[in-house]
Amino acid sequence: MGTPRQEDWNPVSPEILDNQRAAYDRMREQCPVAYSEYQGWTLFRHEDITRVLHDPDTFSNAVSRHISVPNGMDPPQHTVYRQLIEPYFSEARVAGFEPDCEAIANGVLEAAGTNDTVEVMEAVARPFAAAAQCAFLGWPNDLGPTLVEWTLENQQATLERDRPRLARLAETFQGYVSHALNVRRDAGLNGDDATSRLMRERVDGRPLSDVEIVSILRNWTVGEIGTLSAAIGIIVHALAHDRALQRQLRDEPALCADAIEEILRWHGPLVDNRRVATQPATLGERHIEAGDRLTLNWVAANRDPEAFAEPDTIDLSRDQSGNLLWGAGMHVCPGAPLARMELRVFLEALLARTSRLSPISNDHPEPAGYPGSGYHRLPARLDDAPNGN
Repeated sequence: MGTPRQEDWNPVSPEILDNQRAAYDRMREQCPVAYSEYQGWTLFRHEDITRVLHDPDTFSNAVSRHISVPNGMDPPQHTVYRQLIEPYFSEARVAGFEPDCEAIANGVLEAAGTNDTVEVMEAVARPFAAAAQCAFLGWPNDLGPTLVEWTLENQQATLERDRPRLARLAETFQGYVSHALNVRRDAGLNGDDATSRLMRERVDGRPLSDVEIVSILRNWTVGEIGTLSAAIGIIVHALAHDRALQRQLRDEPALCADAIEEILRWHGPLVDNRRVATQPATLGERHIEAGDRLTLNWVAANRDPEAFAEPDTIDLSRDQSGNLLWGAGMHVCPGAPLARMELRVFLEALLARTSRLSPISNDHPEPAGYPGSGYHRLPARLDDAPNGN
């Protein structure tokens, strides 16, 4: 047996979890390639992470014991499945789904109410993300709260490395998908929703297996409900604390798309992603062995002063070409066009229906716990727009 490696940090210690952004900033400056038993080698610098993203031969995505379509695949297998799912997020399909998202956003905001304290995550962010996901997949809207609870429990089990609980949660999600598939089989597979279309897809001349469909839909659901709701909380918190930026977006709503990219660079809604080394490599003067696990910390990379001048400043004129919000390379997020549209539609509706977003001075937000980002609980005041929209 080899000599055990000395740990550089503990990613799930209270001092890290209490303020993830600040902790990751410190790690990037003090130990940019850090080892822990929990995460393997964690990379914090933009340059190191970008190198890994563009070298899939050395740094593989095949990190899980379980099938993960296509996130956990390498070429040529990844290429086949990636080509299959990309049309689901085409410009035409995203544009066609936009009116549904507008209706969902306005319905959620109407239900949340204004002129009072609103717990943004519970009343707005998670319901919007879940309802949008159900509509996109063609699932019943009343399944949304169940998917939210499943996502939160899955995050907690991931943090605790509770493998029996994670296995039960995987079986539960498989049950949701199996029910949706059986309903469609009974109806003849004629629907145009994403789930029905996946059931008609073929790869290598055969239909997708149920296991493959479950994997695809699980990846989409975790990304939609977990990451999208985190992004909404981060955006609302940023605007509530920056009156000038809030006023600028109210005066110039065309800037909303740029603001979303920059706010989510400043405070990333997704903490990290994994890789495994296929051969020895050196990163930041640390020697990586074949088979070593790596964790790419998006939050720290997008706040790296070597990549972004004054990274803690929200600057809508900033060049976003280096923003790793959606990843980079062959594994760049295929659902980015959909998520961008959903966030823009939500923000436009929020600004149109309110005159001011304000923090609650005596009720502080509760940060989300790893692997989540943003806020678990976010109280804010939403003042009604003068026209009563």
